[in-house]
Amino acid sequence: MRILLVEDDQTVRTFIAKGLSESGHLVEQAENGKDGLSLATNENFDIIILDRMLPGGVDGIHILETLRRQNNVTPVLLLSALAEVDEKVAGLKAGGDDYVTKPFSFSELQARLEALVRRNRNEAQPQTRLMVGDLEIDLLARGVKRAGQKIDLQPREFRLLEFLMRHAGQVVTRTMLLEGVWDYHFNPQTNVIDVHVSRLRQKIDKPFGRPLVHTIRNAGYMLQE
Repeated sequence: MRILLVEDDQTVRTFIAKGLSESGHLVEQAENGKDGLSLATNENFDIIILDRMLPGGVDGIHILETLRRQNNVTPVLLLSALAEVDEKVAGLKAGGDDYVTKPFSFSELQARLEALVRRNRNEAQPQTRLMVGDLEIDLLARGVKRAGQKIDLQPREFRLLEFLMRHAGQVVTRTMLLEGVWDYHFNPQTNVIDVHVSRLRQKIDKPFGRPLVHTIRNAGYMLQE
């Protein structure tokens, strides 16, 4: 499994990472909420081990809620010293799949991780529709609607919109778009992205008065309500 471990306590983080690595898993580590959120939203993992309390203003619940708002269904096991029932309930309601309190045995942690991944694989269904606000994309029929109105897109525009919707709420850089939509692994030094984004806006934003595609200065674009 490819596992993201977000834990600020170095002793605990090293202990978990060592045990999981020895079991044959690949472990990516983050020691604070900001780095953890960036990794969780920009890379793919089989499961995330997430400390409930993290320094730097971005705690585990914030990371979890952000992931679920973005329709990221990666299983999340919350790890915390907060053992009160109310804390467990809050973590599970925020979208957590399991909750382990410190101190814990590594064998139990590993068993819970494996159970979560098995359950997720058994329950996983192909995602055929993406929605952001009143914008909907049907991946099977290759159709797009906003506010119930059909929108005709060219194949490249469709791929661009699909990429933006799969990363809704995130800043999507031009490099990400070049690789994910155009399959370029170099910068062709053209304004091809800007041209296509402009065309896409004319179709999905302009007729509806409320923009969904936003330019993030010096960074890229973001699709959000």
